[in-house]
Amino acid sequence: MFFFESIPWYSALMWCGVVAGLMLINELTRSSKWFSYVVYILVPAVLTFAVWPKTAGPESSVGTWFHWVKVYSALAGVLGFMYLRHSKKGITYKWLLLFPPLILSINILEAVTRDFQVYSMYHGDLFGTVANGVTMQGGPWNIMNGIAGIINIITISGWMGIFISKDKKKDMLWPDQLWWWIIAYDLWNFAYVYNCVSDHSFYAGAALLVSCTIPAFFMGKGAWLQHRAQTLAIWMMFTMCFPVFVDESSFAVKSSHNPTALWTLSGLALAFNVDVLIFHLYKIVKFKRNPCKEEIYIDEPNYAEIAAKK
Repeated sequence: MFFFESIPWYSALMWCGVVAGLMLINELTRSSKWFSYVVYILVPAVLTFAVWPKTAGPESSVGTWFHWVKVYSALAGVLGFMYLRHSKKGITYKWLLLFPPLILSINILEAVTRDFQVYSMYHGDLFGTVANGVTMQGGPWNIMNGIAGIINIITISGWMGIFISKDKKKDMLWPDQLWWWIIAYDLWNFAYVYNCVSDHSFYAGAALLVSCTIPAFFMGKGAWLQHRAQTLAIWMMFTMCFPVFVDESSFAVKSSHNPTALWTLSGLALAFNVDVLIFHLYKIVKFKRNPCKEEIYIDEPNYAEIAAKK
């Protein structure tokens, strides 16, 4: 195949199982505050000392600084969002609404840094270099996708309009974070995983992104960032415990390591993010909206659908 080596039926079935499992745990923790405490506080506290030092050591494919930072930054996002969602006073402190875009920007910036790092360390080797059990191929695609990630940060807007839904789930809803930005993020993030953790991208890229995008479009509209943080935290905890699943198990699917595929994904991510930036600037200029003080897409039907839940 163009992006991956052959995908046997049982790997495709497992991919669907990973998506379903992530969505299920996300939904359970979305619905239960106490189950969230167990999954996002108690479990990682135990794993940090009892499991991860053994399974995610320096010789492991998840033993890099990035994987360790990513698991805790994802958990930090989940816990911060839980405070906003469940604390009686959290959402009343408007300055705390800066936390969602801040933690999102930090997570994107971590990946952008890694893209640039992979370019600096491995560019020029079209056949790849094996590092921590993963084939690394640095090239211009890393730079292109790093730029796409920076644009993705620039186009984050409307955090001052974040609110908590009034139903039992108490979702953190962000009306200004609409489908075009989410797709731009998905393309950028998948290209990042494909560039920097290529042999993990079948699950850690495609399955993980689908598991939070489906709820954002169909089951919990407006709560994409909440879905993303929770599914990312769940996946990172799993893969830190069982790196062999994506590395050496019978379900593992390897990247094709095709330079054309790397160019294609990063080019698509950059092009789509540039389009979103152009549309973003068009809205700002035409309606004279200040992205630091007000929401940008208040005239869009998709915005109105989410804002109606206030």
